[in-house]
Amino acid sequence: MVSTGDQLAITPADLEIRSLGPQTIASPIARLLHGRASSIHYVHESDRVLLDDTLQMVHQRGTSFDSLLALEPGGPRAQIYFAPERTKVGIVTCGGLCPGLNDVIRGLVLELHEHYGVPSILGFRNGYLGLVGEEPPLELTPESVRNIHTRGGTMLGTSRGDQDPEAMVDTLVRHGVCVLFVIGGDGTLRGAQKIVDVAEARGVELAVVGIPKTIDNDIPYIDHSFGFQTAFARAAESIRAAHTEASSTPNGVGLVKLMGRHSGFIACYAALANQSVDVVLVPEIDFALDGPGGVLEHVRSRVESQGHAVVVVAEGAGQEHLRTDGARDASGNLRLGDIGQLLRDSITAYFAEAQLPLSLRYVDPGYAIRSVAANPYDAVYCIRLAQVAVHAAMAGRTSMVVGRWHGRFVHLPITLATGSSNQVDAHGDLWMSVLEGTGQPLKFGQPALSVSQL
Repeated sequence: MVSTGDQLAITPADLEIRSLGPQTIASPIARLLHGRASSIHYVHESDRVLLDDTLQMVHQRGTSFDSLLALEPGGPRAQIYFAPERTKVGIVTCGGLCPGLNDVIRGLVLELHEHYGVPSILGFRNGYLGLVGEEPPLELTPESVRNIHTRGGTMLGTSRGDQDPEAMVDTLVRHGVCVLFVIGGDGTLRGAQKIVDVAEARGVELAVVGIPKTIDNDIPYIDHSFGFQTAFARAAESIRAAHTEASSTPNGVGLVKLMGRHSGFIACYAALANQSVDVVLVPEIDFALDGPGGVLEHVRSRVESQGHAVVVVAEGAGQEHLRTDGARDASGNLRLGDIGQLLRDSITAYFAEAQLPLSLRYVDPGYAIRSVAANPYDAVYCIRLAQVAVHAAMAGRTSMVVGRWHGRFVHLPITLATGSSNQVDAHGDLWMSVLEGTGQPLKFGQPALSVSQL
């Protein structure tokens, strides 16, 4: 995994978490610990999680141990900022669907109500539209969220697109909300930062905490995003089905298109989970389609040698082979060309020109994967992210997101989480594992290296 940003360029100021003020109220979490005020379960304000995880990175910084960059850890504080009985909370989900959204909503409501005693929790409907429209928010209670984790999607609804931050702050003020939890991807989080900026400019006391959602796993400086494990597990099932189809017919080719606009993590992990894939194509690595050493020639070679082949492609791969009109979707993303259709048509035409029989099965399970409920791993991860987010917000933290870094829950400024993206490192160990698992060349269209050149 590699970030498009420069980790060495990060400064202590980039990691600083904003706070609304001093924490002067004893946390009600104390009752869970039977009054042990010095319990190790509390996070000490002076504790930190190191940003760099290798000696090489530390040496490159050339600083002393005391000067190493570090992140604020997540978890309950002994003292909090907001008085729970006078706190009103809002929750909103934005962007595309992702496994675990309902788990996060449920986790937030249970933690706020059961452990902090917050009396009023509002769920704004249909993303940021619910913060500018006339539709009243839902009153969320433990009863209303009791079983939502058993189904996919989001009980609050979602939408894409920018909304006026001034109008959104107006809505929050009108409803008396002083804590807002935003569940969404980088575009949503940028919108959350605009809400923070408007609130600060007006002198409105508002804590905004994000729970980053991206099925592509491309948010930087977190180990992985919620829903990712569920997504690649379900994607692996589609690959398994494609392999069964391909291997059960003469000259069978299974072609599976998976999510991944700019990052190919789902394609990589799902392919590794099967060990039956012959080609993996991701956005981070260009490839030649035609000609010697190209993808088509490689697919034919595999079909001829083993009777079938399986190709997995991320949706953002191979855009250099496609024409687009420059149009953008509601989130501002450039509309992608359909690499799945291009590969399907190209493989079919290539085999026809070579006068070879072909039985091609094309699978695009994207929406089916996005809409499923979280698996047990993601369900646990979602509830823990929700708990960490509540602890941060009640302590008065704002303009931040929660995540896990090197196995520890941490606080990240929104600007850091949206300033770059995670991508598959073409020189990293994950891509090396994919190359070993598939046996595909280092790069399609380049001559293979001899042993003496390695």
